Amino acid sequence: MKVPVYTLNGEVVDQIELSQAVFNLPFNGAVVHQAMVGQLANRRHGTVSTKTRGDVKGSTRKLYRQKHTGRARRGDIKSPLLRGGGVVFGPKPRTYRQSMPRKMRKLALKCLLSAKVREGNIRLLQELDFEEPKTKDMINVLSSLGIDSSTLILTAQSTSHVVKSAANLPEVKVLPSNLINVLDLLSYEILVATVPAIRNIEQIWGK
Repeated sequence: MKVPVYTLNGEVVDQIELSQAVFNLPFNGAVVHQAMVGQLANRRHGTVSTKTRGDVKGSTRKLYRQKHTGRARRGDIKSPLLRGGGVVFGPKPRTYRQSMPRKMRKLALKCLLSAKVREGNIRLLQELDFEEPKTKDMINVLSSLGIDSSTLILTAQSTSHVVKSAANLPEVKVLPSNLINVLDLLSYEILVATVPAIRNIEQIWGK
């Protein structure tokens, strides 16, 4: 499976062979969905907390006598029925973490990478770096590649000039290749990667 390699001006200068073990797998929707749900769940903090009537500070004195007042029976001021009282069945700190076997996570990533290649939504660059951070330079690169939709850019290492050049573009995200994940691959339509980034992905996930 060969994919063209572009310069920053959008010219094809080479073609490289992609690993069949990473970029040529059938799509497994169930595994991809499970990986996505797990990643979203692991992002939740679960730190919200409320006070029950036992946690609220206040007197335990009964507000008025039980009978012969014509009013509802009333306990102390910490009752959930009163303003400032406790909360009934309120949320408490908990963990939402979901674990997933490493082989399944690898399969989900490789399924999405293969889908990008099959659908023609991948662009490879010889290199990607700027002398100084400029949003205009990043826009010119994306335009020369014919990209007009959301884009995930992968580099071999984190490059500050590239990251800053894309910071003001709302539908563009830059990641080092070793931090690639299921949610970002699903969230962005086009995948732009440098050749070293692709080789890094093959080395990490092709084992």
